Amino acid sequence: MLVIRQYEREKALAYAKRYAFSQNPIFGNFRGIGGNCTNFVSQCLYAGSCQMNYTKTFGWYYISMEERAPAWTGVEYFYNFLTENNGLGPFGRVAEADECEIGDVIQLGRNEDGYYHTLLIVGFEGDDILVAAQTDDAFNRPLSSYDYDYSRFIKIVGVRFAVPSSLDCFLSVYDGIAIIQGADYNAAEVPQPNANGDAANPGSPEGA
Repeated sequence: MLVIRQYEREKALAYAKRYAFSQNPIFGNFRGIGGNCTNFVSQCLYAGSCQMNYTKTFGWYYISMEERAPAWTGVEYFYNFLTENNGLGPFGRVAEADECEIGDVIQLGRNEDGYYHTLLIVGFEGDDILVAAQTDDAFNRPLSSYDYDYSRFIKIVGVRFAVPSSLDCFLSVYDGIAIIQGADYNAAEVPQPNANGDAANPGSPEGA
């Protein structure tokens, strides 16, 4: 039996703020071999969900550069997983721009290329949306500054778990220690991010 937990948007924001301009050592970097944008946003979603889906081919997981789901790093696969996922892990739906919150996802497309870029929403400024991304590293960059022909918005609805759990992977992932499901960390030790995306008591200085 699967249970649904809330997607913790402030943890996704805290992770994005820390790593938008640096590399978390526990994840690979795909710059120059297809781009790192979806890999980065997947990391942010994992920080806010702490549940991967290890279904071969159609799941969403990262173990190593060589052992990962297509949805972890591929723009279209990522979209398909989130909008069609009925199993473990985060799930979402296509949404209008005005439905979106911090921690939701935008994908940009060009007429000649299709969808090519994945962004995480990290704030709002007037009528503009602020995003974080990698490959072209950014945090609090206005969506209006991008050159694209069309876009789609994915609202993260929740996270499915096999059993309810109070354990949390956030501290381990945030500090670049290990990719875990939370078994070695007590939830009471997890730094709780504030509304600005700053984690209280981070284990090491924020990356530049």
